[in-house]
Amino acid sequence: MSNFPRVVPVGDSGLTVEFGNSIEPRINDRGLAFARAVEKLGLPGVIDVVPTYRSATVYFDPLLVDTMAMSDRLRSLAETLPKRVTRKARTIEIPVLYGGDFGPDLPELADSSRLPVKEVIRLHASVEYRVYMLGFSPGFPYMGRVPDSIATPRLPDPRAKVSAGSVGIAESQTGIYPQESPGGWRVIGRTPTRLYDPARTNPFLLQAGDHVRFVPITRKVFDHLTHGTNTPH
Repeated sequence: MSNFPRVVPVGDSGLTVEFGNSIEPRINDRGLAFARAVEKLGLPGVIDVVPTYRSATVYFDPLLVDTMAMSDRLRSLAETLPKRVTRKARTIEIPVLYGGDFGPDLPELADSSRLPVKEVIRLHASVEYRVYMLGFSPGFPYMGRVPDSIATPRLPDPRAKVSAGSVGIAESQTGIYPQESPGGWRVIGRTPTRLYDPARTNPFLLQAGDHVRFVPITRKVFDHLTHGTNTPH
């Protein structure tokens, strides 16, 4: 018998509802559906709902919420979800200038993969990636999976500064740095598209459950998009 869904306390102000122990679209779909259901209920005292690869954490005010009662409520809600949850996903194209100063780790990745640089680029751009979750920094998308032949470990020593728009690979995941920050992912390119803009009505370009396709571009196109309207595809 499956042990999922499972409710796990997070301190005194949160409960995580787990739907599995592996990274799979069907498990992620259930977590996202659960998060939407909790938000729709508008439960008193609930502050935020944060979905992850295989779970969703509900944060609440412990002065307003009975933790045991909330745990029972969330478990009941999770158990009523269909085993298979489907939703129409958006597919968003993200232009990327690969290599050079914008992709400093691309040559080493190609060497370690025993592939030409052009083949690494082709492989990375050949997959339609699923956005499993946002985290680390505002709007950072954790996406997967990259082709096995270009999966690579994180840097042994993270960089103190990674430029906004940098596209990286870590293990079987790929991601984009929405703003300048420290980071240990292998950077292979950069996009001129802004993933996070607090001035927008919805500051985050991507959402968990979206699909992303990377489109290789030239430096000329990169400069045009950077200095032009930079409208996301």
